[in-house]
Amino acid sequence: MQTPVHLVIGAGPGLGAGIARRFAREGYFAVLTTRHQEQADDLAAQLTAGGCAAAGFAIDLLDAADVARAVTAVGERYGRIDVLHFNPSAWREKDPLQLTAAELLEDVMLGVGALLPAVQAARPFQRAGSRVLVTGSAAADKPWHRAASLGVQKAAVRNLVTSLDATLAPEGIRAVAVQINGLLAAQGPFSPPPIAEAMWRAVTRPDESWTPHVSYDG
Repeated sequence: MQTPVHLVIGAGPGLGAGIARRFAREGYFAVLTTRHQEQADDLAAQLTAGGCAAAGFAIDLLDAADVARAVTAVGERYGRIDVLHFNPSAWREKDPLQLTAAELLEDVMLGVGALLPAVQAARPFQRAGSRVLVTGSAAADKPWHRAASLGVQKAAVRNLVTSLDATLAPEGIRAVAVQINGLLAAQGPFSPPPIAEAMWRAVTRPDESWTPHVSYDG
């Protein structure tokens, strides 16, 4: 396949789909993954109806083997993964006195741990110039105590991106976490279109000015 592939891990109808549309404007083929195949197909159909080339795949982010399976299936079908976009996070409204250790570990698996098998499975289908893009959040620095696991996820995934970037850089592959310092909204500076533009700018920077973290402040 000559068309570059943008794989979204943990896509949704808002930000995930919006970022996929932005990349599609640059000629990327969008692959959208969700928990259920029907949901993924619906998202892909919405993009296709808007003139984007897209496909959907099911993925279970709480199962490392299934994450590897799904990413490998995408790579084998299209022959390449140019941008691996890791977008999920687990929302659980529990403070530290309510949150159990098992719940915290489950949320961290979805919002952080699943990135490892995704990148490992994508690596054979990447080449110099490929990118790993992660959706970050201000919760990494300013967690809300009533949803304690979210801040842990976002701080941890940002840290992991630093290690991923250092590991992949010698192969010409770079990783970046774009930290969104505001609440997502349907309109305005924290709506999908301007955030998607910031994501696009983050992955198209030259290596000479690369950093593994970018802040989006609206």
